[in-house]
Amino acid sequence: MNKRITWIFLTTLTIAVASQSVGAAEADWRTKAISPVVNPIFFESPLIESEVRPLFAYHRLDRGLLGVDADVRVYAVQLRYALTPRLAIIATKDGYMEIAPQAAGAKTLRGWNDIAAGLKYSIYQNEEQQVQITPGLTFELPSGNTEVFQGNGDGEFNVFVSAIKGFNNLHFTGNLGFRIPIDGDEETANVRYAIMVDYYTCQWFIPFATINAMTTLTEGTAVPFKSEGFDVINFGASNARGETQAAWGVGFRSRLHKRLDLGFAFEQGFTPSDDIFKDRFTVDLIWRF
Repeated sequence: MNKRITWIFLTTLTIAVASQSVGAAEADWRTKAISPVVNPIFFESPLIESEVRPLFAYHRLDRGLLGVDADVRVYAVQLRYALTPRLAIIATKDGYMEIAPQAAGAKTLRGWNDIAAGLKYSIYQNEEQQVQITPGLTFELPSGNTEVFQGNGDGEFNVFVSAIKGFNNLHFTGNLGFRIPIDGDEETANVRYAIMVDYYTCQWFIPFATINAMTTLTEGTAVPFKSEGFDVINFGASNARGETQAAWGVGFRSRLHKRLDLGFAFEQGFTPSDDIFKDRFTVDLIWRF
């Protein structure tokens, strides 16, 4: 009788420990997932986390847009705060921008960016399937300096949904969103779509590859450009309707600490060939709290 009781106890304990281990493994899949480095304003992570994210981007414009090559530097800090495990406040756009045309005697343009903030809410979480889906909404205030193509229009909404599917160390992250301006003359509407695949080799090296694209849906009247600003700028271009702009990117994250991620990315535009997007380097640091 004692042997039977002992056997039942050990069997029950083994099943309980195994169940906890499986549950822990399923719950831990997010710890190996990463946030996108590229297109930080619009490629929002579906994960709900509290974080501070300083970033720097160096972007080269193709001469096909302005008639001369130009360098753009952006300095910014993003903030996210998880109110609950599913709901977060997000501040996605701010910072300072410099546009330096590569021509003799050309003036470097400097100014503050517009400010954008909003909410995201995770409507679906499946630990066993390693899936999370998170829609969200931000509003951009025209608070920046017109010298760097900010402060135009009456503001714009960004409606989006982000999703992630994990396969243990392998993750696919996607985003679909619409940029909707209040003043359709000063700014244009567009649809945006992005995908990233990453693989957790170890905490120090998590490589990824991405494709980011946008299609302009409306015509503005602000400038006679045939391309729109890819993310930071909305020109209100009059000749960009129906144009699709896209860039591929590669990079990596390093998990310096369980609360600290370093990110680096290189991107290059591939359509159209004479677009605003020649190439871009982005570096960020995410501190989670």
